[in-house]
Amino acid sequence: MCNSTAVIPFSVHFRPGVPLFEQVVYAAQKAMISGQLLPGDPFPSVRALSRELKINPNTAHKIVAQLVSDGLLETRPGIGNVVAALPDSTRKERTQLLGREVEQLVVEAKRLGIARDDILASIAQHWDRLSPDEAPLTPEDGGRRKK
Repeated sequence: MCNSTAVIPFSVHFRPGVPLFEQVVYAAQKAMISGQLLPGDPFPSVRALSRELKINPNTAHKIVAQLVSDGLLETRPGIGNVVAALPDSTRKERTQLLGREVEQLVVEAKRLGIARDDILASIAQHWDRLSPDEAPLTPEDGGRRKK
């Protein structure tokens, strides 16, 4: 099931077996990271999320609360929820945020017998797909961006 309307500025592809909350949070994060949603852009209200995605209002509230808690949304009086500017942080701090996810990816890749170079190539492909305005990363240049 795919839900995408003018009210919801990102797509959610509901998959069985994965909590709706996680799927919507992920879709919103992806839209913010890829530049589909920019700092200052309005974000749907709890009521709009609930109505348009056909999810329980409590789940919609939990989604918004999580995005606010993560610093991805801010609530402005009289305006509502807007996409927050990403906070300044060091490269090391930003990298550490993904530690658990990177470890899970490595464990799963090893379990499936995927070679290191193949997983790095797959990551580069996903990176390039989500960053269309940037020059592609290549394994030959050690992951540095071509200018």
